[in-house]
Amino acid sequence: MPGKPGILLCGRQADEKEWRATPEMKAMILAAGRGERMRPLTDDRPKPLLKVGGDYLIAYHIRSLVAAGIETIVINHAWLGEQIEQAIGDGRRYDAHIHYSAEGAPGLETGGGIKNALPLLGQAPFLVVNGDIWCDFPFATLPQSPAGLAHLVLVDNPVFNRDGDFELQSGYVRADGAEKLTFSGIGVYRPELFDDAPEGGFPLAPLLRRAMAAGRVSGEHYCGQWVDVGTPERLYQLDAALKR
Repeated sequence: MPGKPGILLCGRQADEKEWRATPEMKAMILAAGRGERMRPLTDDRPKPLLKVGGDYLIAYHIRSLVAAGIETIVINHAWLGEQIEQAIGDGRRYDAHIHYSAEGAPGLETGGGIKNALPLLGQAPFLVVNGDIWCDFPFATLPQSPAGLAHLVLVDNPVFNRDGDFELQSGYVRADGAEKLTFSGIGVYRPELFDDAPEGGFPLAPLLRRAMAAGRVSGEHYCGQWVDVGTPERLYQLDAALKR
């Protein structure tokens, strides 16, 4: 489970007793996607409210973040976002303080969604996690103040992304390389990453690639459990595994 002491992260040992988030550190859960590949399950509900193991997919992230000491969480939404607000509320039941960044249809994409939420996230580095993944990553091991503009968590390439996304070399993430890994959807970002970003909707990847070219993106390879819950089949498989 996230935050469990002694989890081995591809060669480095982490103990949650050595780390607690600073009070100003906040997190964002990206929950604004339409979930086209999950249809028809997402025709009448947003993807983060699909259930696995008897609970909302997004609830696993909230509990894991709180366990790591991050209690202020921003959730963006677009498609049926009012359902997320109704289901999760102000976070009190999770011992969290939850704020919402409503984008409206069709949403602002990943980069635009984060930039739009910056007034809620503040001036310190913040953690971002995709709302449509499930993992046992211990958030407490992430750097609270990355050396560059971003710190990314990479995982082994799943069958649907065999070519990977980025390469990890000596602790830094590169856009090109022969041995690419998959971006997990987990990262720590400085607000400055978005200083020159356009207004409106835009993807996050171009900003990251520009920062990578300047040598300002660090990273790590996580070998634990991670699932991109992108299709009904993967949702059903994860649900069955958690129930077992």
